[in-house]
Amino acid sequence: MLVHRLDANRSILYVHPTAALEKADFARLAKSVDPHIAQRGGLGGLILEFKTFPGWESLGAMAAHFNFVREHHRKVKKIAVVTDAKIGDLAERLASHFVAATIKHFAEGEVHAAEKWIAEGS
Repeated sequence: MLVHRLDANRSILYVHPTAALEKADFARLAKSVDPHIAQRGGLGGLILEFKTFPGWESLGAMAAHFNFVREHHRKVKKIAVVTDAKIGDLAERLASHFVAATIKHFAEGEVHAAEKWIAEGS
């Protein structure tokens, strides 16, 4: 399950996976964020915060996740990965080859630092 919140004033999308990701999570996410992207031309940033990556509920959920990233990555300026999980470092190094956004890893609890970093480029 993917919990998300859009701060339209600062153009930041907060995403927090709480359980295995479902295909419907990405449909809900697109429904929430696509109107903002259409109005503003993109997102200033995405803050992805998690303790551990919960994986996907199914192959269809994984495909929906990759499809969402493919359709949206050019519309996000910065991505902050806020976690102490080892995948945070991997995400910063590996994902930078597949997405247009600048990615930076922050330690767990450093959401305010991530917000400040995103605001620096806006």
